[in-house]
This record gives sequence, C-alpha cells and structure tokens, in this order.
Amino acid sequence: MKVYKVTDKEFCEFGRVLSEYDFTEFVAALEKCEAPADHVKYVASIKELEELKIFDEFKTKGFAGMPIQIGCTSGYCTTMNALEYHKASEFNIATVDTILILGKQTDIVDGKYDTSLCKAFLLPRGMGVEVYATSLHYAPMSVGGVPYQVSVVLPKGTNLDKPEFTPTCIEEQMCCGSNKWLLAHPDSPEAENGRFVGLVGKNYTIEDMEF
Repeated sequence: MKVYKVTDKEFCEFGRVLSEYDFTEFVAALEKCEAPADHVKYVASIKELEELKIFDEFKTKGFAGMPIQIGCTSGYCTTMNALEYHKASEFNIATVDTILILGKQTDIVDGKYDTSLCKAFLLPRGMGVEVYATSLHYAPMSVGGVPYQVSVVLPKGTNLDKPEFTPTCIEEQMCCGSNKWLLAHPDSPEAENGRFVGLVGKNYTIEDMEF
C-alpha cells in the first residue's frame, strides 16, 4: 500500500490539514501522555489537554461552539484490524510521525467494506489534521518501531458507552459506543471480542506500507 502525505491532494477527500492553529504548546503537553510500548491505549478526555488555551480555539472555531473533548490514542500498533466512523469530524495532532489508514463510509455496501479501497497517509510530528465524518479510520500505525501519540478531538461524549437498544438494521449492528460505528476484520482482536465483522480483504500491517 502506497503511503501518501497528508499534504498530498489524495488526502483532500478524507480531510484537511489544520494550518490555522499553533500546536507548539499542545504537542509539548501531549508528549507527557503515556505511550505504551506493546499495546494501544485510548483516553477520551484528558484534563491537562483540555486546560490548554487551544481547547477554546478548537471548541469555538473548529466545532462552532459545540461541547468537545480532547483525548489521546497512543501506543504501539502495526495492524489495521478495524475501521470506524463518527457522525462528526475528528481532529488529530501527532507527536511523532505516524500513519493514518483511511477509507470512505460511502464505500460500505450491505455492511461490508473492501480494504483494498483504503489509502494510507503519513501524519508528521507536530502537524494536525481534520478527519471528516465520512472518513473511516482507526488506531494510527507506528512508524519505525516507535510508539505513537495522537490527540483525538471530538464532540463531548463520543466513544463512551453504547446506548441500549435492539438493532433493526446493519448500521445499528455496527454501533459499539456513543457516536461510534465500527467494522472489524475477521482476523482481529476486535472480532474476537464480538465487534461487528464488516471488513473484507487484507488486514494491512506496517510491512505492507510503501514509503
């Protein structure tokens, strides 16, 4: 799989570079978050990040006044395993070079998504992007064997507990959290844990990336 840069034109259908913010202070604070060496960790809301000045900028300018949360995904990941989407954009800022694997929600057909349609993008250290609501995404991939740290800015309450309801359609079967819909690869830990299996094709790893 070819790895593009988020500054390449191929990224435009999935998101945009956040060039209107100064991430210097934010990245320094994000670097203090734990980055496990052997697994992936996600925290939806981190007090130290939400106390920074940029929180109000994200809330006011980025999400037009909506309540938001700033969390972090970090650790060591070398396999795609799943793709998810939210019904809102997500801001990601990285402390080290990392790879985002992205797809299009519109390419899901009858609850199935062909992973050959994915594209991979290098998100460099210190750069931020908006990932559009229609873009499938999941845990970033580690580059060079180094644990990653990527902020996750979303509407408040996203990725928390799934509401209780009886699914009546395929999309409702994908729901596994608040504002969270996920398709797992059959060969993934997510599938073993009962997540909706919707990915068909190769479960891409870091070895498949062509820089």
